[in-house]
Amino acid sequence: MTARHVAAALLALCATSASASTTGSTCHGTVNRGSIEHSVQLPAEGANYAAYSTLAISMGRNHVHSEVSAIILDAYAKLERAAPGAQYVYGESGNEYDGRFRPHRTHQNGLSVDFFVPVRDKDGRPARLPTPVSQRFGYDIEFDKDARYADYSIDFAAMAEHLYQLDQAARARGHGIAQVIFDTAYLPRLFATPRGAELKKLNFMKGKPWVRHDEHYHVDFAVPCLK
Repeated sequence: MTARHVAAALLALCATSASASTTGSTCHGTVNRGSIEHSVQLPAEGANYAAYSTLAISMGRNHVHSEVSAIILDAYAKLERAAPGAQYVYGESGNEYDGRFRPHRTHQNGLSVDFFVPVRDKDGRPARLPTPVSQRFGYDIEFDKDARYADYSIDFAAMAEHLYQLDQAARARGHGIAQVIFDTAYLPRLFATPRGAELKKLNFMKGKPWVRHDEHYHVDFAVPCLK
């Protein structure tokens, strides 16, 4: 093969790679009975956020629809200015392809994402909630009636701003938020924040979920899927 042929082959390979990297995701079905093609992994960390576990993301448990990824990253970028100093932790989202995402009942088509509650430490400073393996990556943490756990308390203002920015970022891309699941006992405190009036427009689950959602809030994004 001549140098000219090698160069042509390399250009073709680069073009193919570029095409694959820009392929958008395609979701099928629903969050509790669906699948996804061409999912993407969320970054492990950014300026004001981090994944809940390096071990879990090495297992590929942070895949989402490409549109959901864009929405989440746009929101985090806006939060750098809207909520300076706040630290965010995202939780589980989904597998690379499809199938039951145990132990979750949903998270099957790339549109479901868990976010751990932003917190403040005992001195009132923004902090990241610890999510060790020993506490099932943070999912076994239990906040009390005063929204406290150990030396941490839920930062409802930072959480409200996050949900608001997620909704705004979703709308900017022609999508929305289908549902938010969070402990209903805490909703009055969430709605009492400066963004409370805007959050009341979102669809919060009114019933009782199969597990308590106090240490994290679950968000289902409204992105069109094929049947």
